[in-house]
Amino acid sequence: MKPCHVLFLCTGNSCRSVLAEAVFNHLAPDWLRAMSAGSHPTGAVHPHSLALLQREGIATEGLHSKSWDNLPATPDIVITVCAGAAGEVCPAYLGPVLRAHWGVEDPAKATGSEAQIQAAFETAYHILRARIEQFLALPLEELWRDPPALRTELLRIAESM
Repeated sequence: MKPCHVLFLCTGNSCRSVLAEAVFNHLAPDWLRAMSAGSHPTGAVHPHSLALLQREGIATEGLHSKSWDNLPATPDIVITVCAGAAGEVCPAYLGPVLRAHWGVEDPAKATGSEAQIQAAFETAYHILRARIEQFLALPLEELWRDPPALRTELLRIAESM
């Protein structure tokens, strides 16, 4: 298979999209690579995101908050992770790519005790990981030749959680 690049996109690129990038690259075969970016990056990965990934045994080296203006590769698939229900406006990547939306509440906006904030990060992580596992369980080599079917599967995954 030729390399396929998946871009996880949100506004700040400090939590959800970075978690998705790290989990995806941890679980995916070598021909699939994820990257993340934001339309208005915060400039730093949230410390709770990094700590959670480290607890899960997922590499954090090289993770940083970055703009979609400086992507290392052209994405084939763009998955937005902003939560529409929370009133967030997800950025729209303007390139000719397959798009899907996997809305997840922003744990960076969680308030309350440290345990409640930690729980918000864990919830986002588990939702993203479950969706990524479903994505990777698809017959990807077959679906890669049928973009409308692949998009249908990506949208089905978003609705499963």
